[in-house]
Amino acid sequence: MRQKSRHAKITMNAHPKDTGDMSHKDTLFQCEMSDPGDFVFDDRVVSVFPDMINRSVPGYGLIVPMTGMLARRYAQENTVLYDLGCSLGAVSIAMRAAVRRPGIKIVAVDSSADMIRRLKELLEDDAALKAPEIRAVQQDITQTSIENASVVVLNFTLQFLQPDQRNALLNRIASGLVPGGILILSEKVRFQDEVEQALQTTWHHDFKKTQGYSELEIAQKRDALENVMKPDSMEQHRDRLKSVGFERVSPWFQGFNFVSMVAFRNSSDAV
Repeated sequence: MRQKSRHAKITMNAHPKDTGDMSHKDTLFQCEMSDPGDFVFDDRVVSVFPDMINRSVPGYGLIVPMTGMLARRYAQENTVLYDLGCSLGAVSIAMRAAVRRPGIKIVAVDSSADMIRRLKELLEDDAALKAPEIRAVQQDITQTSIENASVVVLNFTLQFLQPDQRNALLNRIASGLVPGGILILSEKVRFQDEVEQALQTTWHHDFKKTQGYSELEIAQKRDALENVMKPDSMEQHRDRLKSVGFERVSPWFQGFNFVSMVAFRNSSDAV
């Protein structure tokens, strides 16, 4: 999901193996820049996105197929599965491969024209899987109507919304879920304990070094994202989700400062 401003955001939902996309290697921050500026989402980023996301987010290659697995358990027949901030649609494609319920529809939403254009190309090239259909929509997710949903996914997307927009979106998602529906929320989180925050940040940087990023690339990308991405703590996520009607929040994955959780409207539906 991208903001309607000169600053576009990254959403993290693409895996080259899942999308069938032959992406280029991410070298966007290799050269020293006098001012990296805010991260601007353009066609250059689309072309390297699968490589960028897999080398930047620990465990991303597990989160995508496991999101499909969770969707398979909680998707209900004749309902809609939403992938909000879909980027290149890896989560949508994982859900399509995993879910076998009659009458399912998948709606993939992103505000980036470049992302949606490329996703539509990937879907047109994918002749092997036709059902359920994935409908790719270019739209600001703060304007997306959530109706008759059994699964909604926000995969590294909420953190790019302005903080004062987050409650309204989550409230609309909660209201649009059918009984037994779930929200799968993946986010980079910050830690309230300063020592813990420093440890997790150091480990994340070490991870990126093992993926081939240099100190310069790590520093310049961090500077570019600083004004665009505003992570919350786990406590903030829990409090916000419960304030809009989710009774149970169950984290299922953590890779350093990246967490994925499942939120249930009705805690009795958790098992």
